[in-house]
Amino acid sequence: MTDSPKTTRSSLERRIDAAMGRIPCDLVIDRVTYLDVFSLTWKKGSIGIIDGTIVGLESGLKGKKRVDAKGKKLVPGFIDAHVHIESSLVVPEVFENLVLRKGTTTAICDPHEITNVIGVDGLKRFLASASRLRLDLRVMLSSCVPATHAGLETNGAGVVDSAALVKFASHPKALGLAEMMNMPGVIHKDPGVMEKLVAFSGGKIDGHAPLLTGQELSAYASAGISSCHESSNLKEAREKLSKGISVWIREGSVAKDVEALAELITPSSSAYVGFCTDDRNPLDISEEGHLDYLIRKSIKLGVSVEAAYRAASLSVARHYGLANVGAIAPGYRADLVLLENARRCLVERVWKSGEDVSQLDSLASESEKFANTIRVGALDESSFSAPEGRVHVIGVKPGKILTDAFVKNSDARGVARLSVVERHGHGYAPANGYVSGFGERFQGAIVSSVGHDSHNLIGASSNARDLKAGFEFLKSTGGGFAVVRDGAIQASLALPFGGLMTTASPHLIEKHLKQLRQASRAAGCELNEPFLQLAFLSLPVIPKLKLTDRGLVDVTKFSLIPVRAG
Repeated sequence: MTDSPKTTRSSLERRIDAAMGRIPCDLVIDRVTYLDVFSLTWKKGSIGIIDGTIVGLESGLKGKKRVDAKGKKLVPGFIDAHVHIESSLVVPEVFENLVLRKGTTTAICDPHEITNVIGVDGLKRFLASASRLRLDLRVMLSSCVPATHAGLETNGAGVVDSAALVKFASHPKALGLAEMMNMPGVIHKDPGVMEKLVAFSGGKIDGHAPLLTGQELSAYASAGISSCHESSNLKEAREKLSKGISVWIREGSVAKDVEALAELITPSSSAYVGFCTDDRNPLDISEEGHLDYLIRKSIKLGVSVEAAYRAASLSVARHYGLANVGAIAPGYRADLVLLENARRCLVERVWKSGEDVSQLDSLASESEKFANTIRVGALDESSFSAPEGRVHVIGVKPGKILTDAFVKNSDARGVARLSVVERHGHGYAPANGYVSGFGERFQGAIVSSVGHDSHNLIGASSNARDLKAGFEFLKSTGGGFAVVRDGAIQASLALPFGGLMTTASPHLIEKHLKQLRQASRAAGCELNEPFLQLAFLSLPVIPKLKLTDRGLVDVTKFSLIPVRAG
């Protein structure tokens, strides 16, 4: 499905005639209780649809096809306010198969993961996919490739500057500038950052401002940045909201903020609050849900049912200027979710532009081939040694992408090795440090080519032998995940597209992810989601301490520090 051309006179006349009962609608949903997201009230009626557009809410409409809703609740299709599809581990064509049936009919994505690996070709690939998907995929143009310009990491694309991004700004699927992660660059007026902000001024610019408050938050918002998905506590989120920043409440596979922020969603504030998944893997989507899970969880925590569904639809549509999306009203696109139970957000049936999504064929092709982007030379076990004694240790916080910063003995219980290998062909030596939180009985290695945002190889281990074996495996497959013990691969998932994504079926991916979870537990890992948790340990824009291919980063200072303490 491509963006609709400008409405023609004939199409307008068809809508009017269908609404007046002169011609039959394509579909009429009878005896339905639908949510008026403007007034936050439930109303009874029939929904008439022609050419993918709602044209009437009254009974008595003619229809070529009729569905009896039997009094069940109908809400607008859900809109994911911020997602990196690459973190779902699948290409966009598979992603839509995962989420459409869960009620997500629109998604606002930032493809900065694949763009960091292969450059603007990654943006082009996503824009091309967005133009043909049934899911309404909108693309925010990646603002931070790399995430910082302080020499803190090495990506594959080099710097994607303002001039490169502006070329895509007029694309019908492009919405604006994606999350501005370089907070110091904004506050201290980095020239490259200023160029991007000026180039996209007047449009939508997404934010990324964890723990930013006071005068610095005001300066950040003054630059035209109007949303943020990085709030992890209520006080932080309320300050952002009071300064005109829309708050997207995130619940991914690692970062889980709904419980902390649910209280923010009230009938009055829900017009400026939305939901996003950011990074959610297909196993969690299958077992828990996508946006339906966030809605369900927020209602369980006491959020008004009506406010939750408005936050999941109209609020996000209005923020991004998506005309005629996010409501059940005449002239709005017929993206609709029929619920078996509204309080539990149990999705029974979904229509996308008036089409039942269960009738849509998959656009994905498992035969698509990708070049191996893992360019790593010969590895030696001795390359993975780190200073010993009193050392700085990254403290993993389960369910958070924020980390603690500790000073411990390198051989203390629960302290594991952490290594990052530059994978883009520059030949730099591995960077080595220490991490805690994987478990006191952790043995073996867990390795990944998903290492936000530059996506160098990253691994946590108890020994160099297993770490080397894991990295060698990733070289051979073009990337992915693996658990290693005694030099042997125990479980794995290949991600050949940039070391980030696959075209494999959701069923096959879920099978491999379950095997990886089992293998990581057998290795003594105590983290529920070790791979996505691991991926964020190399992201130098999330406090406090991270390890990139260039070394250990104190994110609060935006500088490299020695592994050895004192």
